[in-house]
Amino acid sequence: MPSDRADRPPLRQIEVPTASRGQRLDLFLAGALENVSRSRVQLMLEQGAVEVDGQPAKASHRLRGGESLAVLADPEPPPLRAIAEQIPLNIIYEDDDLAVINKPAGMMVHAGAGSTESERNRGTLVNALLYHVGNLSSAGGELRPGIVHRLDKQTSGLIVVAKNDAAHAKLSAMFSRRQVRKVYLALVQGALPQEAGSINAAISRDRVRRTRMTTRREGGRTALSHWQVLRRLDGPYGRFTLASVRIESGRTHQIRVHMASIGHPVAGDTLYGAATALTPTGKAPGHSFPRLELGRNFLHAAELEFAHPRTGKPLAFASELPPELAEFMARLA
Repeated sequence: MPSDRADRPPLRQIEVPTASRGQRLDLFLAGALENVSRSRVQLMLEQGAVEVDGQPAKASHRLRGGESLAVLADPEPPPLRAIAEQIPLNIIYEDDDLAVINKPAGMMVHAGAGSTESERNRGTLVNALLYHVGNLSSAGGELRPGIVHRLDKQTSGLIVVAKNDAAHAKLSAMFSRRQVRKVYLALVQGALPQEAGSINAAISRDRVRRTRMTTRREGGRTALSHWQVLRRLDGPYGRFTLASVRIESGRTHQIRVHMASIGHPVAGDTLYGAATALTPTGKAPGHSFPRLELGRNFLHAAELEFAHPRTGKPLAFASELPPELAEFMARLA
């Protein structure tokens, strides 16, 4: 029975030069197809989208020179587009222009540009929004519809999303002009030295560990955080400080890297030096205390205030600590 492939004209026809004799097919194609990665070439080969003299061939096929290669698929995959997924979502406010969501820890806001087709529907906030909210602004692109600002995956709390492009533009301008009030609750290791303070330190990408940000490089982006002590804990697991942190800028990992820069990493934030697990310090002899692991960062976007992008009416939202954070802090006291 003839294959559907026989009815498709090749998108590219390549004659293998004799100088390429003995070369692997995937390596040859990666060089012959401009701006196409080897992983993309291998995927095309796995899907039977490349033929050597009319027959599908494996990536490891050794060329002899003089063959005719037919490329039957577009070397550039279509751009990824987020799709709706039925995921529980805590929508605390919604109108025709925007929605405010209470995001749980562990949920990514959107898939990254490097995500594959199979990864695009893996429980992101965007996937859930497309199911529950429907229309979202297109200004953020196909993978980030509606997204005006972000929260880290392991940070919980309030995030506003735009439902149309006009709202998106106005909200983005508010964030850029620092007209949005954002307050977080952070439990940090150790005792903060004062009752309140500010950290004004530019943030840039760490040159060695690319998943981290740092305040130790010149030329970073300006970042300003203001903190105030809410509660001090000194129990069997040592000293901790619960603080409210208001950020004027919105840099990647801003609170996490700022608090770590003054020697007080956010509890649970092992990327920036927090303990992986907590063990008793010996302050309570005769008592048995278990080893504690949080499994997330103790960082929660608790307050969000801004003017409505259409009406100008002031909007203010608040979110309490999620149960896992409240319980963790109670066990530290």
